Amino acid sequence: MPTGISRDRIIVDPGVGFGKTYENNLEAIDRIDEFRKAMGLPVLLGASRKSVIGLTLDLPSDDRLEGTLAITVAGVMKGISFIRVHDVRENARAVKMTEAIMRGYRNG
Repeated sequence: MPTGISRDRIIVDPGVGFGKTYENNLEAIDRIDEFRKAMGLPVLLGASRKSVIGLTLDLPSDDRLEGTLAITVAGVMKGISFIRVHDVRENARAVKMTEAIMRGYRNG
């Protein structure tokens, strides 16, 4: 009998903001679809209010909603399965709109 965690219970988090440079974080977000394809697992994107947003937009952590929304939309467009955010309502709306743009016209 195999030991460990079954593959269908694993979610990968590339760790935006953890031990990476500004440039590394931007690249991880931009290339998250490659990460997803290479691992063959669902990917969680947790970049809400991260320093990469603050450095890009020169904003304090409590004023980074727009940057978080941009990352959420980019992630959805690149096929992420999960997001971790502080501002749930706003991000859920951004995801819903992004998905409508990506798939909605095919249903009409």
